Amino acid sequence: MTALPSFAAIVVAAGQGLRAGQPMPKQFAAWRGKPVVRHSVEAMLAAGASPVVVAIPASADDVARQALSGLTVTLVTGGETRQRSVALALEAIGPAERVLIHDAARPVLPRAVIERVLAALDKHSGAIPVLPMVDSLAFEKHGLMTQPADRSALRRVQTPQGFRTEAIRAAHRAWAGLPDAGDDAQVLRAAGEEVAMVEGDEALAKLTFAQDFAQAPAPVRVGTGYDVHRLEPGEELWLCGVRIEHDFGLAGHSDADVGLHAVVDALLGAIGAGDIGQHFPPSDPQWRGCRSARFVEHAMSLVHAAGYRVGNIDLTLICEAPKIGPHREAMQQALGALVQVDAGAVNVKATTTERLGFTGRGEGIAAQAAATLIRI
Repeated sequence: MTALPSFAAIVVAAGQGLRAGQPMPKQFAAWRGKPVVRHSVEAMLAAGASPVVVAIPASADDVARQALSGLTVTLVTGGETRQRSVALALEAIGPAERVLIHDAARPVLPRAVIERVLAALDKHSGAIPVLPMVDSLAFEKHGLMTQPADRSALRRVQTPQGFRTEAIRAAHRAWAGLPDAGDDAQVLRAAGEEVAMVEGDEALAKLTFAQDFAQAPAPVRVGTGYDVHRLEPGEELWLCGVRIEHDFGLAGHSDADVGLHAVVDALLGAIGAGDIGQHFPPSDPQWRGCRSARFVEHAMSLVHAAGYRVGNIDLTLICEAPKIGPHREAMQQALGALVQVDAGAVNVKATTTERLGFTGRGEGIAAQAAATLIRI
């Protein structure tokens, strides 16, 4: 990991955040399991920032301390504007040579961006992370387009913005009495200093509206399954949708395909849809002797309805006999067809229990499955 030069950090959390529709200022609202402000403060501390100063609203000391409990930070009551809040925080950071100023509403703070901003300060008084404009732009007046704007000359500006401390501190002092500034780079430019641009990151998205706090579906979900069936004479032996010639077969209400049953439970578990017994209860006579492929097809319909597809399946069969190796390829092909993936995304393997337990005594077969689902 790249060693970073020493720097201080200011996290601006002094606004009211009313557009976010939260029961408190958005910087203190929960997002992905913790207060919004805590995410970026932890990232700054992990990168080595010292001190970390957090500008907070007036009368928000208690909620701020609770949100940042256990973290080494300095709290500063902000001013009536963002610019004034930053100016007050700058007076509290001491003699640090470099400072990063970050909006609390951008909770995902990649270390690589911190590194790029700090590196640019070797040659410049200020540096900001930016992203290119990808949409067409136009000027508007009274709801009508007046003329296009040249997107090639425009950039989307993010935080953290980095500065030589004395330069930005002097710039904020000189700004006193002027209207609020959109960001600190504007303050530095107004003082006649140059501001370098470095590559930003889409992950630095700003939480602004209520929908930004909605729980987005996870891009990947994982489920596990486990099943056991007895081996008995006179029964057919089905494993992973493949019939295997053997002196014993698996006993159960359906065809007792222990491998497919474990996969069904893994699929259902990944989408939080219970287990195979809830969907196909053994007490229901319609499932007597049913092929377990139907159970997989049902589980797959629920997976698709939830907005996912199978990424891969990993299945372990636990038995002394029969030998699984000669049938592995056929099993992977059959299982892949059922879960609608190439056989290369299905892994079937086998192990024994060194003749221990019911599987070791040849009384039954067990199966363990893991399923990875990917957001469609």
